[in-house]
Order: sequence, then structure tokens, then C-alpha cells
Amino acid sequence: MSCTTVLVGKKASNDGSTMIARTDDGHFDVKKMVVVTPDKQPKKYKSVLSHLEIGLPENPLRYTACPSVDPKDGIWAATGINAANVGMTATETITSNPRVLAADPLVTYKKAKSRRERDVPGGIGEEDIVVLVLPYIRSAREGVLRLASLLEQYGTYESNGIAFNDENEVWWLETIGGHHWMARRVPDETVVLAPNQFGMDGFDLEDAFGAQKEHLCSKDLREFIRDNCLDLNQNGKFNPRDVFGSRLDRDHVYNTPRAWFMGRYLCPYSHRWEGENAEFTPESDNLPWSLVPDRKVAVEDVKYLISGHYQGTPYNPYTSHDTGKRGMYRSIGINRTGVTTVCQIRPGAPEAIRGIEWLCFGSTAFSAMLPLYANVDAVPDYVSRVTLDVSTENLYWASRLIGTLADHSYAETIQDIERYHLAVFTEGRRLIREYDQKMTESGDYSLTAEANRALCAMAKEKTTDTLNKLVLSSSQTMKNGYSRADN
Repeated sequence: MSCTTVLVGKKASNDGSTMIARTDDGHFDVKKMVVVTPDKQPKKYKSVLSHLEIGLPENPLRYTACPSVDPKDGIWAATGINAANVGMTATETITSNPRVLAADPLVTYKKAKSRRERDVPGGIGEEDIVVLVLPYIRSAREGVLRLASLLEQYGTYESNGIAFNDENEVWWLETIGGHHWMARRVPDETVVLAPNQFGMDGFDLEDAFGAQKEHLCSKDLREFIRDNCLDLNQNGKFNPRDVFGSRLDRDHVYNTPRAWFMGRYLCPYSHRWEGENAEFTPESDNLPWSLVPDRKVAVEDVKYLISGHYQGTPYNPYTSHDTGKRGMYRSIGINRTGVTTVCQIRPGAPEAIRGIEWLCFGSTAFSAMLPLYANVDAVPDYVSRVTLDVSTENLYWASRLIGTLADHSYAETIQDIERYHLAVFTEGRRLIREYDQKMTESGDYSLTAEANRALCAMAKEKTTDTLNKLVLSSSQTMKNGYSRADN
């Protein structure tokens, strides 16, 4: 599933938080947000797509999730924060190359061809990973290690990147073929940009096979590289992207331009992104995996990045004049996004309110982002009670409607969209501040449920108001309008 991921280290953020964000870009998948309590977590998990059965540990933690409303293809929990204040987002589909896939084939489901044969289960994939990992970890590093053990035992049928964060650390794991993997701790002062490609452009093998402070990988990764002649690097420098990733023409249309746009926003002064002497262009193969931003990054900045459609450049599909380049690259905020979250773990906040999950349904270019306390037993109906039928009674479908209306009348509606985003961000932050103070002073952290109800009520009011405005604006630009009065 094509997605875009942004990871923020604690020294790169405005308040010392760690943040992991990802757009879940399915095929208009209908999504909801729920809380999975320990009694609802299965004892044995069975994958729908790969037909794999896995026994699960005892004593799972409660966690939030954003599963698909239609269960026909499995859970697809996507993202969440557990009761230990560990966040996870899975997965970012990434690229590989034939040399890797031939040496360690993906583990795909094989249906029996006759009654005398048995089906052969496949490995784990995006459908499964959050459910298999998030309830059983108490740190970001533990998340890497648990997922790694599952990959080594069962394999995977796709190439993926997975992120974890806790109060202190952000970790990023990328799969290599069917069973191999590598993971790296995101440097605290950096922001990582991951647009559907194998991303890591540096890795300390000495640390991975020694102290393992910031690098982890498969135990036989060195031998795997050597025995299969995978190393394409020159002069002894180890660049994992060159070894395990791709370098295709389609990357230059679908993947690298997104990293270029995000890097351009984060580092407008320290790097040159345009012109004859540009260090990086939308089609550069050497775009950095991580960057030290020119200024601290807040949630609003992350939302801007993952809503990007090349605004301010000739590639913006909504530009009013034909630049000759309009719409030539794949936008970040696209039409078919199901759900996007920012899992924010706030340093020093009381444990009960440390995790905030910022939630956005539908196309991020048009939808607002709502903060919710993650350490709760349930979330309000406005985000959890979603059906497959279009409705204005939940945030998912209301957001989809806003995007559909605004896209077709962009010039007429963009001001209302911008005001909507600002209003939800501002009032959302105000309510979080208010309830943070109430709960810290009273010690009554059960108020998180009340706070989430207030936040959802606010979002419903702002969303309904915006829908009213967009329907009127879009109605006024209908092609069958006529200026002559009927009377």
C-alpha cells in the first residue's frame, strides 16, 4: 500500500516530543479509530490474506488502532499507541530489487493445486503487523525486536518500513527480502522522510554487530550481502539504499519528488532545492533519508508535509495556470488516503496523558487533524462508529465529502478549507491544554474520556459548518448554472 511517512526526533520537535506520522493510502478504504482492550485481543491470530496462524503472548496491553471497517481483507490496524505510551505505524510499502528478492524470496501464500496437496501459508504483512506487535511492547526498541523475531520466523510477503516511538526514541525498521531486516534509531535532532522507497542511506554495521546502540539488523546480514554480491557501493562506504533498494524511472515520478517537497519545506535555507545549482531535484536519487530541519518542527508542520501537493512549485495540480509541469508528480495528500495519524509521545507529561494521537481521515490536503488522548478505554462514536455507507454523522465520511467537494472547486473553497484546518488545530490545542491542566491539578485522569468527547464535539461542529459552506460554494459553480433570472 503506497503511503508517506514522517518521523521526528525529540530534539527536532518544538516541545521535545517524538512523533511518527503516516498517510495510509489504500484504495478509498473506509477506516475508523477504536480502542482494543486486552479482552478483545485474540489469543490466536489468523491472517486473511496469507492464511497464516500465529499464537499470541498472554497479557496484551490496551492499544488504539485504525482498522478497516470492511473486514473482508483483514484488520489492517494501521497505527496506534498502547498503554505503555509506545506508538507504532505500519506499514510504509517500500521498494527492493531483483537481486535481493531472488536471494531471499518473499513468503507468499500458495494455494493447493489438488486435494492431495496442502495450502502453504504466506508470511506476515501490513494486514497483520500492528496487531501482532503493538500490544506486546513497552519501548520503541522492543517493537523492533519483536517484529524482527516474527520476520525471521514467518517471513513477509511484501517489502515494508515500520516506525515505533516512545518518549525518548524513534526507530525505523525496513524489511529486506522475505526474512531479513535492518533498523535504525532516528537521530534525535533529525526528521526522516520516507516516500515508498527503501530509505536508509547510511548504516553502522559495526554498531549493529557490536554495542547495538542505534543500529540493529539480521544476524547474518553481512554474509547475506557478501554471498549474494549485493554491495554496489564504491570506496568502502555502505549505503543500504544502493544495496537493498531500487533505482527506477518510476521512482522519479512516484517517490523521490515527495521527499524533495518535504525536504524543501524543512530546510529552505541550509540546502538548495531549485535552480541551476540545486543540490537536490525532484528526481534525485540521493535525497537524504533524514535532515536536521532549519527550525523546530510542530505537529502543524508534520500535517503540512503529509498534505503536500507541491504547492509553491510548478508541479501543483491545483495551480490556476498551465506551467507545463502541473500534476506530473504523485502528490503526498492524495484522494484515496483512508486515515493519517501523528502518534505524539510528550516528554515529562504524566503517564496517563503522555500519548496524543492526531487523527485525520480522507485526503490530508483537505481534511482537518484532530488530537485525541490515547490512554482511554474507548473513543467517541464520531470516530469509531463508521459504516460503509456515506454519512455526515462520523468524521471519516464527513472528511471524504469535504475533499470531494473542495477538489472540484479548489479556487472557490480553499479559503474555507484553510480556515477549517486552523480552527480545528487551534481549538484542539486549546482543549488539550485545558484538560492537561485539569487532570494534572486534580489527579483525575479519567477525564481523558470527557476530553475526547469535547474534542469530537468540537470537530463535528467545525466539520459540519465547513460542509455547509462547501456545498453552497460548489453549487454556485455547477455547469448548469444560468445568470438570467427565472421570473
